Parts: sequence; structure tokens; C-alpha cells
Amino acid sequence: MQLVGDERLDFLLAEDLAIIQSPSVFSFSLDAVLLARFVHVPIQKGSLIDLCSGNGVIPLLLSTRTKGKIVGVEIQERLHDMAIRSIAHNGLEGQLSMIHDDLNKVVPNLGAARHDVVTCNPPYFLTSSMEEKNVNEHFAIARHEIMCTLEDTIKASSQLLKQGGKAAFVHRPGRLLDLVTLMRKYRLEPKRIRFIYPNNGKEANTILIEGIKDGRSDVKILPPLYVHEENGEYTSEIKEILYGDRA
Repeated sequence: MQLVGDERLDFLLAEDLAIIQSPSVFSFSLDAVLLARFVHVPIQKGSLIDLCSGNGVIPLLLSTRTKGKIVGVEIQERLHDMAIRSIAHNGLEGQLSMIHDDLNKVVPNLGAARHDVVTCNPPYFLTSSMEEKNVNEHFAIARHEIMCTLEDTIKASSQLLKQGGKAAFVHRPGRLLDLVTLMRKYRLEPKRIRFIYPNNGKEANTILIEGIKDGRSDVKILPPLYVHEENGEYTSEIKEILYGDRA
């Protein structure tokens, strides 16, 4: 496998997989790993879509939890190419695929109301300055609502899902009310919420939320997840998520 420029091959230790990353283009965060572990997925079969897929980390992670077909959607050509090569390197072409497209246009291609699960790690921030865009366009698009908004991602997720299908998102707690409001607007009833904390005593800095299309109103607030111990080390739960048997 040929790496381009400053790309490197990193390892997903718990899943025994490898992924292409680039410090100047994109590297996945813990948020993506937590989302891939949080979402409910069918074990034996099903159709799963990952929006804002980046370098394909969530499809790769999900491939160890389900035998269903997984499609990643990414608008940035460079990231799409990195994901394609990572899928090939891991020999997962029969299960995983990528589409280079705008999520606002992809529904007719993938098919409306046909899929069991949609995941999305969307851009978190509302705006980006022209200075930041000029410094690194890849980072700006990944982090800021330039090519899509939160509403765009939730609308597309609902359109893709069959009735009873599940949509899961990771975001910042400050957008909780936006998430719930928009999910209900597009028929995704929130069912599970989990707050992620840097450590015990700090405010939550990440939220995981899963909804069911046309589900009944009944949301569960799951136990908190702490990332670090007081000494700065990862907690046992995070170690298990990241390293599996190697923890």
C-alpha cells in the first residue's frame, strides 16, 4: 500500500485493524471511537450508513460489530481516497464501501427509507473564519458547518432510515437542545443519551445520542463515561474501548 505525503498507518488496537491518517489532513478523535461503540447495530445482517465519514474510521470500527453492509459518505476527495485505501488494506471491500458525495444529495443514490442504521460525527462548530479556511481547508470543513449543517445531517439520516431504524450522533453538550429539537422535527425520537466527561469533577464535553425513526417517546440517560482518572491515565472503560484485550 502506498502512502501519500505525510500519511501514516495507525492501528486500531481493540479491533486489530489499520487506518491511514494524516496530521495535515485528518486524524480521527476519540469521539468517533465512542460513537462506533455506542450505537446499536444488527449483528448478522443489515444496511448501515456513516455520514461525514472522514477517513472511514467509523465504518472500520463497526465492521467488527456487525456483518451488515456499511457505506461511508464523505465530501472531501482526499479523505474519501484515504478511506478507500484503508478498506482495501484491511481486506474489507466485500463489506465496506465509500461514496464521494454531498450528504445533501446522496439520498437518491443510496435509497430513501431503506437502511437500518445511520451514524454521523458532524462538524461541531457553526462558523469558520476566512483565515482559518485559508490555513487548512480540510480541518475547516471537518470541524465547521461549511458544507453541511446539523439540520442537514439529521434530515438526511431520517430520509435514509427505514421505519424503526436507528440514528446515532456525537456532538457537544451545548447543542443538546438543537439535537433533540431537530431529531423530533425529522421523526427521530431520542431514546438513549450518554454524557462524556474529561474526568470526574469536570463538565461534560461530549454527548452521544441515539434515536429511532418514528419511535415512541421514552428517553434513557445512561451512566456517565469518564475519560481520564485523576492521575491523567485513561479510565478502565476507555482502555477497554481503545485497546480491548491489550488494555
